[in-house]
Amino acid sequence: MTTLSPENSLSARQSAFFILAKRKLPIDKTEWNGFFDEDGYLAKSRDSICVNILERGLHPGVRTEAWKFLTGYYSWQSSQDERLTVESSRRKKYEALCHMYEKIQPLLENLHQNFTETQNNIACDIQKLYDKDPLGNVLVDKKRLEKTLLLSYVCNTQAEYQRGFHEMVMLFQLMVEHDHETFWLFQFFLQKTENSCVITIGVDKNLDMLNHLIALLDPTFAEHLKGKGAGTVQALFPWFCLCFQRAFKTFDDVWRLWEVLLTGKPCRNLQVLVAYSMLQMVREQALLESMSSDAILLACNNLIDLDADELISAACMVYAELMQKDVPQPLKDFFL
Repeated sequence: MTTLSPENSLSARQSAFFILAKRKLPIDKTEWNGFFDEDGYLAKSRDSICVNILERGLHPGVRTEAWKFLTGYYSWQSSQDERLTVESSRRKKYEALCHMYEKIQPLLENLHQNFTETQNNIACDIQKLYDKDPLGNVLVDKKRLEKTLLLSYVCNTQAEYQRGFHEMVMLFQLMVEHDHETFWLFQFFLQKTENSCVITIGVDKNLDMLNHLIALLDPTFAEHLKGKGAGTVQALFPWFCLCFQRAFKTFDDVWRLWEVLLTGKPCRNLQVLVAYSMLQMVREQALLESMSSDAILLACNNLIDLDADELISAACMVYAELMQKDVPQPLKDFFL
């Protein structure tokens, strides 16, 4: 067992308070530009910028550029000229991948059953998407989205394709203008979040750590969940697969949470603390009514239209509480 830094605990509590009590305006274009000198080099510490993003968020007008830094699409140490070169390189490499894909697509369709199945799954998933807003305006180009998902499946052999990626990539397409930006930002997002939303890589680890966290911070609830069957927490995998997308009412709330995950503040793998905070929302009812596993899962699935600031603040408070505990090494390694 290891006690973590009390300074981290204080910082997390301060951030949690600041998010809800201050409700300061998000970082806008003018403030963002002020973070860089005349040559485009960072003139303010990366750490302080990330803390500001945690506590205040990003204005939609600056989100596209800021996410390129947060994901690693751009280096924080780059100049403006270097970023122009990177942008050109990303576009050319994307075009080369598209050209490669066009050449091998017939071969894949003829020789690889998994490709055909995935192609059909992607087409089916996209067909179900709502592509218009309440006024009838088209939100997303489904053909472009399908192309990005197929290219990602072929090129990213580690993550491949899973149900739900179409909803995630749609949000990237809505954020940026060009297809190469959508493709690369999604790839870098997966890398930066340690493939946390990928079933075959990060989801099981998240669920395992969530179980450990409940046992450490809330043994009473842990015993209740254990008594209802070992699979209760494991059945919450959709939270992680979709990176909590369906828990929020607006896309802005989703982007707000995701950009905090990208900052690494107040800790790595904040998504597990977010899931713990959501479980705490149903805890009292679950214990009071001695709810079954199915009833708990139904209550969890009914957690929708949440406020991102409130959830991020709650997760910060959980981290502050964790800092005060004797933490088992697996949890320490996971969050630090």
